[in-house]
Amino acid sequence: MTLDEIHNLIKNGESEVLELKKSTGQLTRAAESLCAFLNGHGGKVIIGVTPEGKMVGQNITDKTLQDIANTIRNIEPTTHIAMTQVALENSALEILVLEAIPVPEARPYIFDGRPYYRTGTTTAVMPQDMYQQLLLNRAHSQSRWENAAAAGVDLTDLDREEILKTVRTGIAAGRLPESTGIDPADILDRLGLRSNGTIINAAVVLFGKVFLPNYTQCQIRLARFKGTNKTEFLDNKQLYGHAFSLLDEAMFFIQRHLPVAGKITPGVIERIDEPIFPPLALREALVNAFCHRDYANPGGAVSVAIFDDRLEIWSEGVLPFGLKVEDLKRDHPSRPRNPLIADVFFRRGLVERWGRGTQTIVELCVKAGHPEPEFIEQAGSVGVRFLPRAYVAPHRIGHDLTTRQREILQILAEESLPLRKIMARMTKPPAETTVRDDLYHLKKLGMVVLEGYGRGAKWFLMREENNEPE
Repeated sequence: MTLDEIHNLIKNGESEVLELKKSTGQLTRAAESLCAFLNGHGGKVIIGVTPEGKMVGQNITDKTLQDIANTIRNIEPTTHIAMTQVALENSALEILVLEAIPVPEARPYIFDGRPYYRTGTTTAVMPQDMYQQLLLNRAHSQSRWENAAAAGVDLTDLDREEILKTVRTGIAAGRLPESTGIDPADILDRLGLRSNGTIINAAVVLFGKVFLPNYTQCQIRLARFKGTNKTEFLDNKQLYGHAFSLLDEAMFFIQRHLPVAGKITPGVIERIDEPIFPPLALREALVNAFCHRDYANPGGAVSVAIFDDRLEIWSEGVLPFGLKVEDLKRDHPSRPRNPLIADVFFRRGLVERWGRGTQTIVELCVKAGHPEPEFIEQAGSVGVRFLPRAYVAPHRIGHDLTTRQREILQILAEESLPLRKIMARMTKPPAETTVRDDLYHLKKLGMVVLEGYGRGAKWFLMREENNEPE
């Protein structure tokens, strides 16, 4: 680590993963923060920097290093704190960087007999209920599917490039130390994905290359249905892969099939088409599904279902004990079913804060002007249903609608118009008689209505809920 790198770390001040200490005179407080970082996503204590971000340095002697080592020994369970010394320019003084890299299944960590946690820029004694929950998680950690040994899997069965990509993105996001090397075995150890040299199931979920016949649950099901039920497919895929490749496949499928909602912007002649749902909210929901699903069921999968009027994302497994569906839209404790898998998603920058994913989904949808999504738990699965903010023309009412008829419906959803203005809004308008025939066909289906006579006549979209024109 260089002085420039330290400057970049401290320029924005203290954070949830960074603490600044002027000297080792504050070593006890520094160790409390290291303990808090171990109980979270990790973090750094930089000694020799004032809280205001001024690098003042300190004289680091053998006694200083011995004092630090003795203090760190009071953190339990035993852990490794990475230590880096960086000399100030033209000075005998140095900056000392202490980095805590947690092993999730070892939590809770304690220092001098007390557990600590990080909230914002503050280190505090952990509340009793949080401590008891972490103890419970640790007690059950050895029986989780994700940390069981992966039978017959060695390093050659894992995607080396994806492992190295995790390191690159983790360093860029400030969530892995820059000292992390390029040895896949060492990286897996740092991420808690090997146990005594044995690769565990979580590593296969995250980086595997071969999934049949032993890992059939590493699957995603993608469907675009015609209409508003599951009677008929427009497209249907079932894919196997590691979690990051399945995430990419799901987002590509959604982008290809997701209906767009058009809007007219003042001063712009052409209609602007936007995705009907916020892509970031969809990605957040997918990441949540991969982190929280029950991988112990070999027949399970993450599922994406796109309908004319909604999009649903489902994952196998019920909510953690003590959580209810209604809790997902408000502050709630983070209880990932697969903390090792969730931790790697965090280090890659795909998870911002544990316990905030479902709230983030809601916030992104509301900010984009959509209704709040619906969270559902049924038949041993958890789903999120996204609803559009605007009308989306159906593919099927009684029988298939043509692309042109759907375009007419979408135009009339914006405002009621006479025939000539409908044609002016169409991408490639056919003959007037063709558009008129389409309109009367839609009228027969009860989807539009004509009001007025002659050139003043206008076509209106029918409201389905009360059968009145828009």
